[in-house]
Amino acid sequence: MRHRVPARAFRLLAAGALLVAPAVAAGRDVLGVFQRWGAFRDAEQKRCFAIAQPLAGGWQGSPWRPFAAVGYWPQRGLRGQINMRLSHQLAAGSGATLAIGDQRFALAGGGADVWARDRKADAAIIAAMRSGRTMSIAGRARAGGTFTDRYDLRGAATAIDAAALGCARLR
Repeated sequence: MRHRVPARAFRLLAAGALLVAPAVAAGRDVLGVFQRWGAFRDAEQKRCFAIAQPLAGGWQGSPWRPFAAVGYWPQRGLRGQINMRLSHQLAAGSGATLAIGDQRFALAGGGADVWARDRKADAAIIAAMRSGRTMSIAGRARAGGTFTDRYDLRGAATAIDAAALGCARLR
């Protein structure tokens, strides 16, 4: 009797493989894949990060791979730094807004890259991620119209912790 993998489990495994394959190819150590999030250590660059790609949506036509990440760079004194690569470039003079539950955070940056405005905002976003189910980043696209990138937060807290522990001894 053959064992069949349920379609949902197959999709989750495939999503995990998409996260892991580029990171391993780039010489990064896999610290773990936790549902929708992965954690990696790049010993050469002395950094660790938790990362996820957005849920299915309009980003598949993007010339780059959008992501949400929480990074740790011990040598630079950076711990728990939020960084997002958006599915679209932002319109000039516009910003992006991150929503987790009923909390809203204005993000700094431009082009297709945004981040928290300061360390206090990084900490508030991570706290919200730990208790939230989903998050979305919305903005006005340079090409016109608006866009929203949506993320499942299942596994985010564990991946963030794994990244923090993975860099605890890197100096």
